[in-house]
Amino acid sequence: MSLKAKLEAVVYAAEEPVTLAQLAGIFAEEVLQELGGSAPEAAPDVIEATPPDVIEDAQPAVEAGSTEEPSGEAEEKKSARLRERRIRQFLQQVLDELIADYANSERGMEIREIAGGYRMATKPEYHDAVRGFVKSLKPPMKLSLQALETLAVIAYKQPVTAPEVSEIRGVDSGGVLGGLVSRKLITTAGRKPVIGRPILYKTTKEFLLRFGLKDVNDLPSMEEFEKMAGELAESEAEGEAQDVVNLASSPTAESAEVHPEHQASEELASEEQASEEQASEEQASEEQASELQQLTSPGIEGQS
Repeated sequence: MSLKAKLEAVVYAAEEPVTLAQLAGIFAEEVLQELGGSAPEAAPDVIEATPPDVIEDAQPAVEAGSTEEPSGEAEEKKSARLRERRIRQFLQQVLDELIADYANSERGMEIREIAGGYRMATKPEYHDAVRGFVKSLKPPMKLSLQALETLAVIAYKQPVTAPEVSEIRGVDSGGVLGGLVSRKLITTAGRKPVIGRPILYKTTKEFLLRFGLKDVNDLPSMEEFEKMAGELAESEAEGEAQDVVNLASSPTAESAEVHPEHQASEELASEEQASEEQASEEQASEEQASELQQLTSPGIEGQS
């Protein structure tokens, strides 16, 4: 496989723009083999671009009385910088050829230089076709750890009943089963011939499509699934921790800026609340006085 093909594969697979520094760190050995494996000499333009004072500073301080020879560490650093520069120049040349190949052919893709790196993208003239296709796609499906555990039990033990799933997981799985059925990842597979005839569940074709499986025989081993479940649990824990940090760092009501109209409305509301409380207290006092008067006044029979 050629280096150009490898660069194309990396740029295509990367989610973020790939920089020359990243590519140099990955393909440094292959580039050096392409260049003959020898350390590059200082290019004329590099020497001309070096200021005279830098060259003078690089010389040993003989006038100061130093008798030490120039250290090999400085030479190694200089050689490493020149080697890195030459590797990047070679990679830049290969990328330019790859960009030209995409631009000059009847392809719907191109390689763009974005944010200091390179990224694969569709050509602008085909955006209408891509937009129409994207609108027809289903939204990405997100499963919680509980749903993933339940789905795994059904996938590995199918056909299986709800009590059996709950027994394996150790918790009630009735609500999770309903969510998986609504998402068409599982479906009913008849009833088990036992007392009560509980419903059996199995995975669907949609399950195979979502997870990219040929059939249930392509399922990963239980060890691989446990690893995936652990990574999902860690990601959920990190997300909850980040939510707590964001909540703690958010401005409080005391530090928030109060606008004049908001302040006036708050004062008016407080005044209304105070007047309502005063009215309620007066009404309560009147009721108490009325009750007291009824208790102390003589009855009709007493007056007669």
